[in-house]
Amino acid sequence: MPLSLTVLGTASPYPAPDRPCSGYLLRGGGAEVWVDAGPGTFAELQRHTDPRKLTAIWLSHLHADHSADLLAAVYAFAFGGMTPAAPIPVYAPRDCALRLAGFLGRADVRFLSGILDFRPLYDGLLVRHWNLRLAARAVRHGTEAYGLRAECQGSVLAYSGDTGPCDALTELASGADVLLCEADIDRHREGEQVHMTPQDAGEAARKAGVRELLVTHVGPTLKRQTATGRAALAFGGPTRMAREGETFRF
Repeated sequence: MPLSLTVLGTASPYPAPDRPCSGYLLRGGGAEVWVDAGPGTFAELQRHTDPRKLTAIWLSHLHADHSADLLAAVYAFAFGGMTPAAPIPVYAPRDCALRLAGFLGRADVRFLSGILDFRPLYDGLLVRHWNLRLAARAVRHGTEAYGLRAECQGSVLAYSGDTGPCDALTELASGADVLLCEADIDRHREGEQVHMTPQDAGEAARKAGVRELLVTHVGPTLKRQTATGRAALAFGGPTRMAREGETFRF
């Protein structure tokens, strides 16, 4: 199969026993991409690949439950004997390197240049690694945040990242084989739409005409099985729950 997705973590907004926060290993066309680096996912990543061989790292946004384990990777790459042969491209919002440097008490980011190559995400970014094409769309999350569309040999995965309902997500996922979509909240707070309910996830999948919906990032106000069922009713098509350790091929 051209594309595969291994689930490293799905928890929101904090890790739970045996359930790290958001993170995935995307493989296709000879490339391996760590998508989101939530707490606990770097350890899980090592179950499935040698992190030194990553083709790229992709961070949808800089909230800690999607990015904090990049710090663990820095320790491994810089100080832990896991130095990559060449700096690994990191696609992330522009301030990512500065935040890492600040956490480590460094005045600049040059010390990271030997291990990581930071490349800013922006709406409409399109890059190719081997035969894997990655595209970014800005989504609605109250901070700089991006959804991901990955294409390889005719197979398409769309990933919502964190977002509220928005046209950009529907466009990003249009015709995809799989939409990996957050279903974080039970209902929206008045005047706030920065996450998806299960119904939102299902409706996004239906509007985009995807083949299958994969539900992830279910928050503590919901049970994962309940969220998946609600999303399935709204979608009306094949719907599965993302579980840690599982690999989906399409």
